[in-house]
Amino acid sequence: QVQLVESGGGLVQAGGSLRLSCTASGRFFSVHDMNWYRQAPGKQRELVAAITRGGSTNYADSVKGRFAISRDNAKNTVYLQMNSLKPEDTAVYYCNARFGLFAGDRDYWGQGTQVTVSS
Repeated sequence: QVQLVESGGGLVQAGGSLRLSCTASGRFFSVHDMNWYRQAPGKQRELVAAITRGGSTNYADSVKGRFAISRDNAKNTVYLQMNSLKPEDTAVYYCNARFGLFAGDRDYWGQGTQVTVSS
C-alpha cells in the first residue's frame, strides 16, 4: 500500500509564511510528478503547484512569485514553501503524486492539511 502524509499546516497572519511537507511511503518503484492542490470551502479543488521528478515546476497564477515547490527524491518528499500568505490562500492543502507500481502507474492523495490565513 502507498501512503502520502502531509504536515506543516496551521494558522498564520496575512503576510506570514508556512512550509508544507508531504512524504510518500509504501511499496513502489518510483515517484513521478508530485503536486499540491487546495480546496477552499464551497470551491472546487485546484492545482497550486506541480513538480516533475527532474525538477521542472508549474504554478497557478494566483501563487506565482509567492509559493515555491521543491522535492527531495531520496526522501520521497515534496515541499511547498508559502510566503506572503493572503486570506484567500485559506484552504485544505492536499498532496498528490503519481507512483510507478508493479501493476502500472497510479495516483494517490494525502489526507490534507488545513492552512488558515487571518487578516
